[in-house]
Amino acid sequence: MTKKILIAYDGSPQSESALEYALDEHRDATLVILNAIDPGEAGYGSQAAVPSYPEEWYEQARDSAKETLSEAEKRANRAGVDVETTVEVGGPANTVVEYAEENDIDHIITGSHGRTGVSRILLGSVAETVIRRSPVPVTVVR
Repeated sequence: MTKKILIAYDGSPQSESALEYALDEHRDATLVILNAIDPGEAGYGSQAAVPSYPEEWYEQARDSAKETLSEAEKRANRAGVDVETTVEVGGPANTVVEYAEENDIDHIITGSHGRTGVSRILLGSVAETVIRRSPVPVTVVR
């Protein structure tokens, strides 16, 4: 039976490392690349102008997520690996865990976060939360 592996992906250097690891180590698995749109970041993003309506924010976030996933899919295809992609809405850690539970995922691969020390303690870590809550094994790639 082919394993189904979920890769948490947001285009960051850490998620790029997770994707590369998955492409190198799990070529025979079904790879699913997930990008979570976090409504909690509406108004806090790096964009200077955030739309005043939730629908506009969501459409921009969804389009950005699809573009990010398209680049990841092209990278996988260049490596000779077919992947599935999905955009989900919710906090990244909870979304990854819920997707794994609801879609028969056998393994999760995620990048580590770059925070250390007090900021990690105060802000938490997506990878750490996924590890604590995941119903399946998790590989964290540095």
